[in-house]
Amino acid sequence: MPKQQIIKQILVWRYKYISQKNFVYILSVVVGLLTGVAAVTLKNITYTIQSFLKRGIIFSENQLYFILPVIGLFLVFLYTKYLAKKGMTPSVPPFIKRAIPSLLYSLLRQKGLLSYKLIYHPLITAPLTVGFGGSVGLLGPAITSGSALSSNLSRILHVDKKTRTLLIACATSGALASMFKSPIAAIVFAVEVFSLDLTFASLLPLLIASISSVLTSYFFLGDELLFDFNVSEKFQARDTAFYMLLGIGTGIASIYFTKIYFAIYAFFDRFKTKFSKLMVGGIAIGIMLYFIPPLYGEGLSFTKDLFEGNYLHALGTNPFDAYTDNIWVVILLLIGFTIFKAIAMTTTFAAGGIGGVIVPTMVMGSALGNVIAKVINNIGFGHQVSEANFTLIGMAGLIAGVIHAPLTAIFLIAEITGGYILFLPLMITVAISYMITKNYMDHTIYTRELAERGDLLTHDKDHSVLTLMQLDSVIEKNFVKVRPEMTLEEMLHQAVSKSNRNLFPVIDKDTRLVGVITLDDIRTVMFDQELYKTTSVETYMHNPPEYIIYEKDSMKMVMKKFQHSGAWNLPVIKHGKYHGFVSKSKLLTAYRRELINFTQ
Repeated sequence: MPKQQIIKQILVWRYKYISQKNFVYILSVVVGLLTGVAAVTLKNITYTIQSFLKRGIIFSENQLYFILPVIGLFLVFLYTKYLAKKGMTPSVPPFIKRAIPSLLYSLLRQKGLLSYKLIYHPLITAPLTVGFGGSVGLLGPAITSGSALSSNLSRILHVDKKTRTLLIACATSGALASMFKSPIAAIVFAVEVFSLDLTFASLLPLLIASISSVLTSYFFLGDELLFDFNVSEKFQARDTAFYMLLGIGTGIASIYFTKIYFAIYAFFDRFKTKFSKLMVGGIAIGIMLYFIPPLYGEGLSFTKDLFEGNYLHALGTNPFDAYTDNIWVVILLLIGFTIFKAIAMTTTFAAGGIGGVIVPTMVMGSALGNVIAKVINNIGFGHQVSEANFTLIGMAGLIAGVIHAPLTAIFLIAEITGGYILFLPLMITVAISYMITKNYMDHTIYTRELAERGDLLTHDKDHSVLTLMQLDSVIEKNFVKVRPEMTLEEMLHQAVSKSNRNLFPVIDKDTRLVGVITLDDIRTVMFDQELYKTTSVETYMHNPPEYIIYEKDSMKMVMKKFQHSGAWNLPVIKHGKYHGFVSKSKLLTAYRRELINFTQ
């Protein structure tokens, strides 16, 4: 039996016996399981590569660190150029550089349709990047793979756009839940990142997907956790000021993280070829790894060592080993790690590596939190704070600042520590960090490029509806065009008698808009035959409106132009030429229709 016929029979059976609500629940389970398998596969492949390289290559440790990033990036380069065939349709614009922004763009402009190749590409390129020392994470690729799975599953089953969006959010939730075994934080992350309206209809599928992903992770990995922290020191009220200081520190670090991210990308954009980016980036990462070995890979073992107080093992073998008996040298090395983690991560991306942002952000935050605790404990004030707690809460502070997801940060750290002992200090640090970065930067590394192009959905419903609307859908082109040299008689016979509109654009021979004429402009003379041949369109036309709509204007800008002009129709100019008109009535009708679709 042909494949299409089988699918058709399944769909007929589904419509007959399964309600839409239950169908979404079933799909949530399937998406969660598939995403969990993808995340587990990704981790296992990466750790297998790392284990093989550490045991199987005869180099001294620092030589190993130096050479491997170049090899890994070169393998990714070869794969993407020769083995990964093109045709990732729908295509993602080149300005989008990371997994989450590409998903957000796809949901907005491509109806959430992702290429099936995105299911397995991240499972190959991310392990090559991270396994060979690229200083990035695995969560982003896991989200991409899971989202592609859910997108293609929904396409096969003819799921509508709204349900497809929910399933991609389920995949995102499932990936984080599987990686960290933290289902609540996973749900919150999907809501914060995808700007979902949190209703019971969307909450339950997210919860189901998270649970099934976590169960999948337990099935394959048992009780093994990405982070295994048991908090032994409770929050002390006298430490409140220091947690506030940590919030300020993570807020400033978040701004630095974002600034350096875009600065390094701008630097690499100067190189014309991918190979030159690869070589410069690979060598730069190797040099950083030589002096700061824990920059290798995701850096999770580094964070675990800091939490356990084993900072010398965390720092690894480095050129400054002879001086690490001095705690201030250790603090300086940790500060160096904090500074260069963001640089190493972005350099890996810019050089062609594939990975995620969240885990490197957490690792950098853990280093910063540990640094602040060590400074407090050794500055001579006689006050001691928990370095382990500051290590954990520093992670949350940086997550809240870098990706503007404060609730995700709080619940993620609470869940990976197995309780809510640190809930209050988490809230203090996260709130301050988020407030500082949000006031300084409206958008994150995920959203800035999208926002600049008007392609970003937010929790602001009015803004989101305008973002979803397309200018082309409201442009009217049935206005009869006239030329300025046409006589009044020619205009009446060739335009007025053949149009049901009361407005006529006046264009020159190059199709440029030079004026507008309305029936009101000629109403008093249109029956005066003496003027038919002696006057022309140019006699009665007036200049184009002060406010003109251009093809690159966002719908928000279009609305503002109507508001400021008070006009009922505004002309559209595309590539310098007349393209049509937008009427206020059609614009508002389209807005109401999109609002209804958005809120259903």
